[in-house]
Amino acid sequence: MKALGFNHIDLGTRDMELTRGFYEDVLGFPLVRADLVDLGDKGCMKHFFFDIGNGQLLGFMSGEEVEGWPKDFDSGINRGLGLMPGVYHFAFDADSVEELENTKAQLEQHGIDVRGPVDHEGWSKSIYFEDPNGLQLECCHLLREFNADDAIPSVRFRLENGRKLPPRES
Repeated sequence: MKALGFNHIDLGTRDMELTRGFYEDVLGFPLVRADLVDLGDKGCMKHFFFDIGNGQLLGFMSGEEVEGWPKDFDSGINRGLGLMPGVYHFAFDADSVEELENTKAQLEQHGIDVRGPVDHEGWSKSIYFEDPNGLQLECCHLLREFNADDAIPSVRFRLENGRKLPPRES
């Protein structure tokens, strides 16, 4: 199979209008497709797609008005699965470190808490934030091309009390 990237990723939301406002107004991803799925007497499902660039889409489904749709599911994914924060997350590309810094400033102007930039051992830099659904999002810039050593499983850092530290000395 030829790798072409994603066509789309689809996620659930409890509040489509809040989600739409965040992705359109804060991140600047235009809504390009908005389907309303008629489920008869059960209600109407919303299925919206945002253009995140490079021909890739991010979709959200909502059954806020659908009979039997859970109203209190964990749309942030990790907590509902009993996982530590950040296991499931989505990273958007930044063309440069400057764009990463500009994105951070833009998010903070909208009152979004942003962590970073975090240097990932010289191969990338990232900022981290959450959408209104509690999904962890990342904006990442690759600093260099990958090399053969990058594909060798290695301890490159450790986490202690939520802090990223260098690996232990052997």
